[in-house]
Amino acid sequence: MKALLSRIVRTGEFRTGLLAFAVLSLIAATTHAAPPAASNPLEPLGKAEIESAVKILKASGNLADGDRFSVVALNEPSKEEVLSYKPGASFRREAFVVLYNAGLNRTAQAVVDLNAGKLASWREVPEAQARIDAVDQIEASKIAHADSGWQAAIRKRGIQDPENVQVDAWSAGYFNVPEEQGKRLVRGFSYYRGKTHNAYSRPIEGLVAIINLNTKKVDKLIDTGFTLVPTENGDFDEKSVGKLRQATAPLQIAQPQGAGFELKGNEVSWQKWRFRFGITPREGLVLYTVTYDDQGRARSVLYRAALSEMVVPYGDPSPGWYVKNAFDEGEYGVGALVDSLEPGNDYPSNATLIDAALAEGDGSVRVVPRAIAIYERDGGILWKHVDYITGHNESRRARQLVVSSVSTVGNYEYGFNWIFNQDGALEMNLDLTGIMQAKGVETDGADSGGHADAYGHRVGPNTIAVNHQHFLNFRLDMDVDGRENSVVELNTQADQAGSDNPYANNFRMSETPLTHEQEARRQLDLASGRQWKIINPSVKNALGAPVGYILIPGENALPYAAPESWVRKRAGFLDAPLWVTQYQPEEMNAAGYYINQSKGGGGLAKWASADRPLQARDVVVWYTVGITHIGRPEEWPVMPSHHAGFRLIPGGFFARNPALDVPKERVAEPKPQPQPQSPAPAGASG
Repeated sequence: MKALLSRIVRTGEFRTGLLAFAVLSLIAATTHAAPPAASNPLEPLGKAEIESAVKILKASGNLADGDRFSVVALNEPSKEEVLSYKPGASFRREAFVVLYNAGLNRTAQAVVDLNAGKLASWREVPEAQARIDAVDQIEASKIAHADSGWQAAIRKRGIQDPENVQVDAWSAGYFNVPEEQGKRLVRGFSYYRGKTHNAYSRPIEGLVAIINLNTKKVDKLIDTGFTLVPTENGDFDEKSVGKLRQATAPLQIAQPQGAGFELKGNEVSWQKWRFRFGITPREGLVLYTVTYDDQGRARSVLYRAALSEMVVPYGDPSPGWYVKNAFDEGEYGVGALVDSLEPGNDYPSNATLIDAALAEGDGSVRVVPRAIAIYERDGGILWKHVDYITGHNESRRARQLVVSSVSTVGNYEYGFNWIFNQDGALEMNLDLTGIMQAKGVETDGADSGGHADAYGHRVGPNTIAVNHQHFLNFRLDMDVDGRENSVVELNTQADQAGSDNPYANNFRMSETPLTHEQEARRQLDLASGRQWKIINPSVKNALGAPVGYILIPGENALPYAAPESWVRKRAGFLDAPLWVTQYQPEEMNAAGYYINQSKGGGGLAKWASADRPLQARDVVVWYTVGITHIGRPEEWPVMPSHHAGFRLIPGGFFARNPALDVPKERVAEPKPQPQPQSPAPAGASG
């Protein structure tokens, strides 16, 4: 075993971001025990429950040799069951399981009744491919390394130690190629690791292995003949970057009375907020049943919020790049790739850490320590006013609660941060960091714009970062003061100059109801400052208007891939950054559930075609954050975090500023600090 692990680490035989995931999957042990009773219907499956579900399935007689567990997650009870649940009452407890068999090329899904200890349902899913997992990654690398054509192509590029080449397995996607259909394929991209830790700084350009995971052979090898491999050492650990700057003075976050929030199981109570959280193998971090205490009354804001799907299309037409359209959630699993957070760097010292239990391919359970961090942090000035007549100051310092996780998908890291504010606002802040996908180029020169290629920018010797975009769709099951909600669009426009606008300064905001699903496919509009408000028409605020929450977009972008491109057909949700649909429990993922090698046509585009009514209904808001990434040298060899996201703020939900009751911070007056003395002018006496 030690020899195998050593070889895996040395050769990098799978995408670097999956290293810990794959190693642990090889050494994890399986135990069987009666699962302990969960305390709430939305509590994530624990280790014992996952083991119980696997044991029941293995005893059911439905599994074949070679079946492996792709997903084992809570089969969430219906919304009605959850909302009517009373503490202490019994509730349904089920596991949803996806299995894949490479020998049979078969995907199946099952539901296991954990209370009854039996299989509740089983069905094969024709023409569906389960997500790519660690087994696929390792297998694909072995297949490539064993292929004589691939070995010859590597040596043609002057690399005499092919065992030090890292092969990353990307989903094959779908491009209407007849010979690729009906198979489980990945595209193997190669990087020369050598003695470096960052193989991505040495891309082996122009070489793509189309790997068949059913036959365990390379179906096709694409070699453009480009043989130059960048030689830069792209390592960025402390030993590699040169002299480090002086360390900063210690910054201590002290909470001598303990955390300011209460944690019971997976439920958090903080500053009038109450919510549940969890991690699913596909979505990653999930929020449930978010409420705000308003003068002793728990008022619902949303029922469930999570990443629904994400896609990263690259904008280069060459053979190794046009196929890179990674659906990082549906094809790989954001939750399955969640990181174990590092103390002092990934979270502050006052954080509370939560582990996550995830099923491995063989049915064993891997517990990821420190998968979720929950902590309070300073939020700047909450509100302030100084009476200029009397000089009296009234101000409050804001505090925020952050629920955070990070997932590594190959070269990229994605941080997800739900931020709760004392004024009733809820934010999603994304951290995009990691290593850009680089391309080897012949010329080491560049024009004044940093171009060495039409589709990327130079970031290192013979290296460009290829232009690409990130689109992350969030499913927001809003329940603003109840389930019967509507959505109105807010647009601000200037009046025409004329007799009613004599000073040409008038502008007004209009509210337009979105009545049906087709009408609710909405575009961004910077000119009108477009926003969307989710209201409850049957609940009025103190001024007689419906209570609501407003979705405020942050950074965003439109897709550059054309509507007829395959990535757009597969990611139909890119047709609009905002969609609203009538709630259906099975409609969970914006591009459909089984996205790996799918040809599209499912998900939001299909569901919204029903054009269901949306007024005073249980509605789901789907919002996509778009980021266009044009690489910079300052983002190489590892990127500073790029932040993006959106906000949900109360819009008529409260009668007045809900943070008025936040008490003033009582701190000692700061002592005056001695001021440095200026040196006396030359020749001065005294």
